[in-house]
Amino acid sequence: MAAISLSKVEETAPALVSLYKSAGVSLTKHGLDGLRAAVYLVVDYSGSMKPYYKDGSVQALADRVLGLSAHLDDDGRVPVVFFSTDVDAETDIALADHQGRIERIVAGLGHMGKTSYHLAMDAVIDHYLDSGSREPALVVFQTDGGPINKLAAERYLCKAARLPLFWQFIGFGDPSSKQFDYLRKLDELSVPGKRVIDNAGFFHAGQDPRKVSDAELYDRLVSEFPKWLVAARAQGIIPPRA
Repeated sequence: MAAISLSKVEETAPALVSLYKSAGVSLTKHGLDGLRAAVYLVVDYSGSMKPYYKDGSVQALADRVLGLSAHLDDDGRVPVVFFSTDVDAETDIALADHQGRIERIVAGLGHMGKTSYHLAMDAVIDHYLDSGSREPALVVFQTDGGPINKLAAERYLCKAARLPLFWQFIGFGDPSSKQFDYLRKLDELSVPGKRVIDNAGFFHAGQDPRKVSDAELYDRLVSEFPKWLVAARAQGIIPPRA
């Protein structure tokens, strides 16, 4: 059973009903129906991201993540971290106020800087630890390029492997760009040589992420999550299923 019912979504966020239904299909397909988990969204606010804010790609991703979260978490909100050279904002998107939410947040932000993953990762880790939860968390981490400090990002990911956080990286932009070589490397860091379990995935959404179908996007967002859940339970990182 979903954390938030279809009727509740119809009442509070009717524009998200089709996304909610599509997310439910993917979760069931991957054996995640009835799972309870926190969902985070991390969004790149570096200068090269400007076109993706302007054309609605970031808002579209936020809506899709919110539709997914409604199945997994009953609070109707997704914590969101905007990052560039530093953390630009820590806020949330809610079912009842999702339309145009990204544009309203960005209107209050300053200069679009460079790309620093580890500070955004630190913000998510702090938020999760402060919540006191031991339930698993799916972190959707969107970016259009590699970080300015590759070593710091790797260290944070490896340290975070002992926490109930799975990092699903999603790339916007030219799939052939060398900018994404680092993310492919991060996805394939050795276990247990570098980290206790594989706690990250990566896929590319192309130069126009809005063209990726809802079904494909949800499948790719959750496809590696079940394998991580099994490994995390085996390591005692998250509690066993009741």
